[in-house]
Amino acid sequence: MNRFFKDKVIVVTGASSGIGEAMAREYAKMGAKVVMCARREEELKRIAQEIESTGDKVAYCACDVVKEEECKHLMDVAVEKFGGIDILICNAGLSMRALFDECDLKVLHRLMDVNFWGTVNCTKYALPWIQKSKGSIVGISSVAGIHGLPGRTGYSASKYAMTGFLDTIRVENLKKGVHVMTACPGFTASNVRFSALTADGTQQGETPRDEAKMMTPEQVAHIVAKGIRRRKRLCLMEWEGRGTHLLKKFFPALVDKLFYAVMVNEPDSPLK
Repeated sequence: MNRFFKDKVIVVTGASSGIGEAMAREYAKMGAKVVMCARREEELKRIAQEIESTGDKVAYCACDVVKEEECKHLMDVAVEKFGGIDILICNAGLSMRALFDECDLKVLHRLMDVNFWGTVNCTKYALPWIQKSKGSIVGISSVAGIHGLPGRTGYSASKYAMTGFLDTIRVENLKKGVHVMTACPGFTASNVRFSALTADGTQQGETPRDEAKMMTPEQVAHIVAKGIRRRKRLCLMEWEGRGTHLLKKFFPALVDKLFYAVMVNEPDSPLK
């Protein structure tokens, strides 16, 4: 794995915490040249200093992926600093937890802006460089991007949109050597759930799930790295994702019932 990632230029969005931070640290340790982005510049600076202290190569750029011009600037920084882009990982994301009939539509617009348009904006300006390097584009999706997750309408919709966009980018670049992968972690112990939006657009502030039973960001980062090296199309990481992907082909109504049963039993479930 280290040989594969040695000197690869990797742009990671949403890198100030959680899965993005874990990716930045692990891939830099593998010898990659990592460019981190997020809105929280102080956090990026802290992480970059820690990575650099071990002799690994890293750069950072404050960037709101919703803003097209900032995404273009991010790719310019990567090219100016390291000479190109080999891998783009669209990890910046936002979640939600509310029933659709109780939800302000601004919440769904916000989810689409960050999760879908953030991926589109970054891909637009990284793609010419990835075509040149015959590299990879990775979208960090979710089990909610495989089947609709009750209480997460905007989240599921945005992840479905991301998948459709990336699938099309793959087909359009079939003869150009570009690898495109959608990665679907299970529930992961990261800040995305604490910042999940409620029905009125405020952050929920705490997660209803047991963190100890979730995947760690470091586990996700390692599995994604293996998927990139193997140039996989779809990277499913836990039984929820693999089971959903398989069962939906043959028993879609059963998957509806299973998802409902799981989510209705979640502490403080909006379905109750």
